[in-house]
Amino acid sequence: MPRQLGDLEDAVMTRVWQWNRPVTVREVLEDLQRERSIAYTTVMTVMDNLHQKGWVRREVEGRAYRYRAVSTRAAYAAALMNEAWSKSDNRAAALVAFFGMMSPEERQSLEDAVRIVQGAGGESAHNAEGTQGTRHGTGDAGERGEGEAPADAPGEPPPSAPPHSGD
Repeated sequence: MPRQLGDLEDAVMTRVWQWNRPVTVREVLEDLQRERSIAYTTVMTVMDNLHQKGWVRREVEGRAYRYRAVSTRAAYAAALMNEAWSKSDNRAAALVAFFGMMSPEERQSLEDAVRIVQGAGGESAHNAEGTQGTRHGTGDAGERGEGEAPADAPGEPPPSAPPHSGD
């Protein structure tokens, strides 16, 4: 089961997931620098660590690597929720408490997801939607139709990508 990403790892992976294409360290750096002061070597180290941990794949292009997510943000969030839920000694009570924390919009999203799963004859929601949201560390995000996944959070702005630039 994956551990929660650190703050900088999450900031990097957010961009990799949103852009949904192979990205360079330079592209991630330039976007991160709009929010904070950060060195190229720091971003390079974080992306190398994410590669070593199995979060991204990388391919050489010229003198630089291009990184691509191995899994979707939705699959990552689902794995974290499943891990937290599995640690409860009373899963039903944990779900009731969790549902009680949801907004009406979030509960509607949950009901929609349950309908998708039920309509798929017990298959996973990702397969019912034409995506194979696999567990972290398996599959290739590019093969799963990652752009077809539902929004990660209500009210989240649509993904934006920086211009394609070399390293």
